[in-house]
Amino acid sequence: MIKIKSVYDKLDKTDGVRVLIDGLWPRGISKDDGKIDLWLRQIAPTPPLRKWFGYDAKKFPEFAKRYKAELKERKVFLYRIKDMEREKNIVTLIYGSKDREHNNAAVVKKFLEQW
Repeated sequence: MIKIKSVYDKLDKTDGVRVLIDGLWPRGISKDDGKIDLWLRQIAPTPPLRKWFGYDAKKFPEFAKRYKAELKERKVFLYRIKDMEREKNIVTLIYGSKDREHNNAAVVKKFLEQW
């Protein structure tokens, strides 16, 4: 099972392996407080795409389309997440945005489910 969760959400025993998929470390969170098992920054949106999106909900459909195109070029990292899911049963993709619907983890989760 793949779940998504904000780094600002409370740690839970059911999180399984916690994988941060942002290119930048989230503001205001120490490395200890984040409780991240793996920081997979290679799967984050490219800086130009992230800056263009700017977490603007109106741009999310186009962001998702562009980000999926980027993800197709990073299959080795997607395989790594799928392998962790097989081994540990639960992988929680951690994102730094406070927007629960319009973020890169939502795109990655959907991409992996459809893959």
